[in-house]
Amino acid sequence: MRRRSRRVALAVRRGLRRVQTWVRGGVGAWRSSIQLRVTSTALAIGVLAVVVLSAYLSGTIRDGLFDQRIDQVLTESTRSAAQAQATLTSTTASTAPQVQQLLNDMLPALQAGGSGGREVFLWRSEGNDTPVAVLDISTAPQLSSLVTQSLREATTEGEGLRWQSVAIPQGKATVPGVMVGTTVEVPVAGTFEMYFLYSFEPEQQTLSFMQRVLAIAGGVLITFLAVSTWTLARQVVRPVQRAAQVAERLADGHLDERLLVKGTDEMATLARSFNEMAASLQDQIQRLDALSTVQRRFVSDVSHELRTPLTTVRMASEMIYDSREGFDPVVKRSAELLVTQLDRFEDLLADLLEISRFDAGAAILDAESLDLRDVVSSAIDQSMSLASRKGVWLSVTFDDERATADMDRRRVERVVRNLLVNAIEYADNGPVEVRVAKSETAVAVHVRDYGIGMAKDQVAHVFDRFWRADPARARTSGGTGLGLAISQEDALLHGGWLDVWGRPGLGAAFRLTLPRRAGIVLSSSPIDLEPERPSDVIDVDARRHEAAGPSSLPDIDDLDTPGPRPGERGTADDHDASQEGNR
Repeated sequence: MRRRSRRVALAVRRGLRRVQTWVRGGVGAWRSSIQLRVTSTALAIGVLAVVVLSAYLSGTIRDGLFDQRIDQVLTESTRSAAQAQATLTSTTASTAPQVQQLLNDMLPALQAGGSGGREVFLWRSEGNDTPVAVLDISTAPQLSSLVTQSLREATTEGEGLRWQSVAIPQGKATVPGVMVGTTVEVPVAGTFEMYFLYSFEPEQQTLSFMQRVLAIAGGVLITFLAVSTWTLARQVVRPVQRAAQVAERLADGHLDERLLVKGTDEMATLARSFNEMAASLQDQIQRLDALSTVQRRFVSDVSHELRTPLTTVRMASEMIYDSREGFDPVVKRSAELLVTQLDRFEDLLADLLEISRFDAGAAILDAESLDLRDVVSSAIDQSMSLASRKGVWLSVTFDDERATADMDRRRVERVVRNLLVNAIEYADNGPVEVRVAKSETAVAVHVRDYGIGMAKDQVAHVFDRFWRADPARARTSGGTGLGLAISQEDALLHGGWLDVWGRPGLGAAFRLTLPRRAGIVLSSSPIDLEPERPSDVIDVDARRHEAAGPSSLPDIDDLDTPGPRPGERGTADDHDASQEGNR
C-alpha cells in the first residue's frame, strides 16, 4: 500500500513538473514574441465573439422551434378535445360498459389525430364522485408518470388547455416533450381528464444539427482568423525583427550594415530613416574614433617627448637642490619648490602614459599567484608616513587563511595604495579600516574611512579622470587626479570590480574584488560594499589618532605568506601611478 502511495505521489510530482515546464515555456514565448501576443489576443477576441454569436443564434433558433411547435400542439389539442367532446355528447351510451367501449374506440382516433404521433391519456378526475365506474385508459401506460400532480390540479381547476414541458424516456436517454391537458364530460361517468403527450424529438434533432453547423462554422472562422492574424502580424513584425538584427550588428561594430528598402509604405519609410540614422552614427563614430586616435597618439607622443627634457631638467634641478645650502633663503626655497613640482610633473607624465596604454588597449597583465594579504601589507607600509602626518589610525583585519589569487603585483599594489592614500587624505583625522577576505572564487580588499563622505551624484563620477568632489580642497599628497581612474582600469584588466560607496558626513568605502583564477566570472564579493550600520562611527581613543607603526600590522611571516616581503618596490621601469584619488 505504501509503495502504491509513493508511486502515485511520484506520478503527481512528475505531472506537476511537466505542467510547470509547459507554463514557463508558454509564459516565456508570450513575453518574447509580439507576434504570438497579437495572434493570441485576436484569437481570444475571435473565440469570444464566435461563442457569443453561436449562443445567441442557438438560443434564437431553439426558442423559435419551440414556440412554433407549441402553437401547433395547442391547436391540434384544442381541435382533438372539441371533436372528442362532440362525440361524447352525441352518444347514446347509457351504461358503464357502453361508455367504456366508446372510450376505447375513441382512443386510437385521438392518438392518430396529431402530426408526428402522440400519446393519449383519459383519466377519471380526482373530484369525480359519479357512481358509474369507468376505467382509466391510455396509449402508453408506461409514461403515465409524466402526468404530474401539479398539471392535474391546474387542468381540473379551470377550463381550457394546460401544458407542461416534460422529458420523455427513450432508452438510456431522454427527449424533450410537452404534456397538454384538458377536461371532457363523459355521459354517465362524469368529468374525465384528457392528456396529449407530444414528442419534440424532431425539433431537438433540428436544433442539434444547427448547433453542429454553428460549431463547425465557428471553428473554421477561428482557424481562418488565427492564420490571417499570424500572417498579418508576421508581415508587420518581420521588418522590426530585421531592424533589430541590423541594430545588433551595428552595436557589435559592423557599421556598414543597412536595412533593405522595398516599396514606399510606412515600413519602407522606417527603413530609410533607420539607414539615414545608421549612416549618421557611422560618420560620427568614425570621426570620434579618428579624434580619439589622434588624442591618444598626441598624449603618448607628448609624454614620451617630454621625458628627455624632463630628465635634463631633473639632473640640473638636483644639482641646484644639492647646493641649496649656499643660496640665499629665496633661491633655496625656489630650488625646493622646483624639485617638488618636478616630482609631481613626473608622476603626471607616468599617469598619462599609463592611461594612454589603457586607451590603446596595450596594457599587459603580468599575473602570478600571490597572497593578497602580502600585497596589501606592502601598500600599507608605503602609506604609513602619510598616515602619521595626518594623524590617522589604520585598523587592519586579515583572515588567518591565505587569500591567494592570480594577480599583477605592481598593479594591485598600486590600486590598494591609491585607495589607502585617498582614504587617509579624506579621513579628517578619523580611522581608516582595511579588511581582506576571500571566497571560493574571489578575493577582496575593503578600505573604509569615516571622513567627509560623498553624495550619490559624486559617487557616480568618482572614477572620472581629473574629477574632484571638492575642487576647493587642496591636494596635500601630491596626486594627479588620475589615481582612481587608473585603479579602475587595473581592476578591469584583472577581470575584477572596483566599487565605491559614500554618504555625506559618514565617510566612504572602496572595495576591490579580484577573481582567484583567470577566466572566472565574478558574481559576488567576499565583502559587502555598504556597511551594515553606516551611521555608526568608531569611537577612537585620542592616543590612537597617532600614526600607526609597522609593529601594529599583522606579521606576514606568521601568516605563512610566500612572495616578496612588504615594502619591496618595483624597478624604475615599473613606475607606479599617482598615490592619490579623485575625491
